[in-house]
Amino acid sequence: MTDAARTPLRISKDPMYLMLRESCIKEFNVKKAAGDKCDLRGCDLRGLDLRGLDAAGLDFRDCYFRQSDLRGVDLSKANLDGASINACKISGCLFPSELSAPEIELSLLHGTRMRYGVK
Repeated sequence: MTDAARTPLRISKDPMYLMLRESCIKEFNVKKAAGDKCDLRGCDLRGLDLRGLDAAGLDFRDCYFRQSDLRGVDLSKANLDGASINACKISGCLFPSELSAPEIELSLLHGTRMRYGVK
């Protein structure tokens, strides 16, 4: 994906997104399990405590997670293409197998956007 095609960083008015910003993770998971949809592409998720989040099937393309707490979150079935995890807490995180360890490390340490299939 080219930089011009990237989703600009935004703070959405989507109720599901606002739940994440307000640390209502359990409520978010209940609504998600009930079939509620949310558009998280390009969202500002900086500094949030997302522990316990059911991330399966979520589209985090181009999201900015700087200094968020992702400990124990299973991201293996989420789309993280173009997302940045600079300075996040990621202990116990499970990332998609398509993301290489160096891609994750570069994003964690330097804030680069993660790219799938890069070795």
